[in-house]
Amino acid sequence: MPSSSRRLPLFLAAAVLGLLGLSAWDPDGLRKVRRLEAEVQRRSGETRDLARENARLRREIRALQGEPSALERAAREDLGFVRPGELVFKLDEGGR
Repeated sequence: MPSSSRRLPLFLAAAVLGLLGLSAWDPDGLRKVRRLEAEVQRRSGETRDLARENARLRREIRALQGEPSALERAAREDLGFVRPGELVFKLDEGGR
């Protein structure tokens, strides 16, 4: 019969293994942790994409505030502004 000093670590090891086994089958256990980790990865990717988009928009704001040519380009492209006397030709990009 093992001494009581040897039984405690064996009991603890068995208890830990038992709990790990139970948590693997419990829907709120390891499967949930893995699912949440995947969600964190997905959200991290979205956050990186949004940070890049924010940086691009900040650069565009600075350009629009300090560069008249950038402001004119935005007015022409985004708002369809034209100078007096200019002719505008709209081409169908539908590929017909």
